Amino acid sequence: MEEQHDTPRPAAPKVTGIGGIFFFSDNPAATRDWYARHLGLEVNDYGATFESRSAERPDEVQQLQWSPFQRGSDYFAPSTREFMINYRVQNLEGLVQQLRANGVTVLDDIAAYDYGKFVHILDADGNKLELWEPS
Repeated sequence: MEEQHDTPRPAAPKVTGIGGIFFFSDNPAATRDWYARHLGLEVNDYGATFESRSAERPDEVQQLQWSPFQRGSDYFAPSTREFMINYRVQNLEGLVQQLRANGVTVLDDIAAYDYGKFVHILDADGNKLELWEPS
């Protein structure tokens, strides 16, 4: 009798949390300084990173990035909103495939970096959303 090996199935394509909150500021450096001085955020040139742990996988450290962007930046385009939310996802490729099949506007191709894969979409209200699968 032939031995069967179970091939792991890819994780269900879905959002698993918030990966970042990005918003426009007239002076991002002053905004970062204000939050550091008054609210104790540990900031750098990109904003602040909040770490937490998964309830299901307590050894896994998750991050949420908080970042003020210079007003007028085209990073949120084509959205005209003052903010953009980054959603942490699992199985980004599968999710993008589902989104396209359902007629959701996918703005770019998946980009891979050392810290994960990204793609941008528009929601039903025209808000640009960033989807991030951490590496």
